[in-house]
Amino acid sequence: MTVIPPAATDRAPAKNPPGGPRSVVLRALLRNKLAVLALAVLALLLVAALFAPLIAPYDPNTQDLLIRLRPPAWQDGGTGAHLLGTDQLGRDMLSRVIHGARVSLLVGAGAALLAGVIGTAVGLAAGYFGGWADRTLMRLADVQLAFPSLLLALAVVGFLGSGLWLVVLVLGFTGWVSYARVVRSEVMSLRTRDFITEARAIGVTDVTIMRRHLLPNVMAPLATIGTLHVAAAIVAEASLSYLGLGVPKETVTWGAMLADGQLYLGTSWWVAVFPGIALMLTSLAINITGDALRDVADPKAYRR
Repeated sequence: MTVIPPAATDRAPAKNPPGGPRSVVLRALLRNKLAVLALAVLALLLVAALFAPLIAPYDPNTQDLLIRLRPPAWQDGGTGAHLLGTDQLGRDMLSRVIHGARVSLLVGAGAALLAGVIGTAVGLAAGYFGGWADRTLMRLADVQLAFPSLLLALAVVGFLGSGLWLVVLVLGFTGWVSYARVVRSEVMSLRTRDFITEARAIGVTDVTIMRRHLLPNVMAPLATIGTLHVAAAIVAEASLSYLGLGVPKETVTWGAMLADGQLYLGTSWWVAVFPGIALMLTSLAINITGDALRDVADPKAYRR
């Protein structure tokens, strides 16, 4: 019997890259050295926030007027017992900066999560159903945009009083519009695709289509917007605390520390500079991470 050799054009099926698409995305992210540095900064901040009582050398609210306005350890008059010096009430600056990270990250993550949930639900409904639902929800978004977010937050917090969770709720409810607009535009481009039409044809419910077919396709832009919104919420919380309308005074926040230190910039600069540096580095690291996620979400960014 004669065996017929395979055709010359027959080839083995192409193999996927080792590790799959996730490893490709991860390698693309790791190629961005600035993003790796930003992630390292965020990891340190997260560790400091989670284990602040164990890491901080002192209680952040313990006062000792005998050592008030002690300079950092590397300046004349400083001591190794207080590496970043003390404030006007003799409280350890390093301990206060570490504990301040807890409030900032909690408010930023909580506000971004709440705004993301609301905005995603609104964007899915507006983009998928269209018609009167789209017009009504988008007009509601326009009304929301007519009020500056920080000014609206100031009004609500000033009327209802201060509180950590109140700040999270206010910043979350005032930041959903950007999520809704992006999700709406993505869904409007997806709802006419063949896989959506076929799902409707076999009787799949609208809720299932949005949950199983549309939502996974909008997660990449949502991750980018969410990351950037965390930084914006942290800055907004610091602004509210700076004005005395954020969390209660006994809670350590970077914004309140900036407000306390503004009177001592000429004589004891460290009281305001160190919380300001912490706030700046946190926002910068989050924004750099968000930019890197946006680049990785675009296939052209790592198709090399």
